[in-house]
Amino acid sequence: MKNKPIFPFTAIVGQEEMKLALILNIINPTLSGVLIRGEKGTAKSTAVRALAQILPNIERVKACPFQLAVNETGTICNACVSTDCPARSDSAILETTLLGISVIELPVGATEDRVVGTMDLEHALKKGEKRIEPGLLAAAHRGILYVDEVNLLDDHVVDVLLDSAAMGVNTIEREGVSFSHPARFTLVGTMNPEEGELRPQLLDRFGLCVNIQGALEPEDRVAVMERRAAFDEDPDGFCRQWENRSQYLSQKIEQAMDLYPRVTIERPLLYEIASFCLDVGVDGHRGDIIILKTAKTLAAYNGRDQVDSADIERAAELALPHRIRRKPLQEVARDIHAVREQNRGAKAV
Repeated sequence: MKNKPIFPFTAIVGQEEMKLALILNIINPTLSGVLIRGEKGTAKSTAVRALAQILPNIERVKACPFQLAVNETGTICNACVSTDCPARSDSAILETTLLGISVIELPVGATEDRVVGTMDLEHALKKGEKRIEPGLLAAAHRGILYVDEVNLLDDHVVDVLLDSAAMGVNTIEREGVSFSHPARFTLVGTMNPEEGELRPQLLDRFGLCVNIQGALEPEDRVAVMERRAAFDEDPDGFCRQWENRSQYLSQKIEQAMDLYPRVTIERPLLYEIASFCLDVGVDGHRGDIIILKTAKTLAAYNGRDQVDSADIERAAELALPHRIRRKPLQEVARDIHAVREQNRGAKAV
């Protein structure tokens, strides 16, 4: 059965900050995800699915419930008690398959067991063997985990997601069984601030944060209507029109992935990062670290192996708005530079 065409990522009108934050997290999953804050109908879910569509296929062990690559098998597979996966056999040759990047959507009512994994009680009762039933984090490994209305999830479930996103590992501990498997994924959370905010401790755990809204210019809103209508009338033809731009972006992302490990930053620029965080009033050191990683990722995305001041400024715009100290009921900052200048002025008085 032919897959249903997906609206092209490069055809999305505007929302440049959201698209950039998503791309940076794909290049560097250690950024710990992105939180997209804004009203409904602003192409959030469309952008996530569309980006996955243009990314290169990944090779994984066939029938593996944990989406493992061949070089990830071994100790994990020997400890795996969940399936009859061929990676556990004595055969030296594993059958692999190429698949597209998966987008796993987490429902609002998901329980911790559904997310992390749990004991297969039916198997235990029938055969007297302990067996783990993989959760959504296993399915999301090497893919994208999309959480709509993340602010409505149970705080403990959000904690689990953010821990796995930061550590790249998920640990299942049930009924005397402890089992760990890789869980490296790009975490994308969306929320409407009108429905309630995340606790500051949880906000801080998201690497990047962007605030989005619908297009404000009539020309842009008309472009949205025209492109959507064209896609609905002839999805295949519309996708072909954007194919070259999609391929270019895909190649650019792959090149950035290869370049990122070689990107360097001079020590004086580290002081710029530290000063920026101090000026805007950021607690802890997570903001500094995320700015550093984001700046290096930006440099790689732009084809450079050296971070410059512009990278730091741009990285701060994505990494700091949700980390600034706020008074009760105060909204997340939208202009990080204005906050910096205001605080500098207050100190000078």
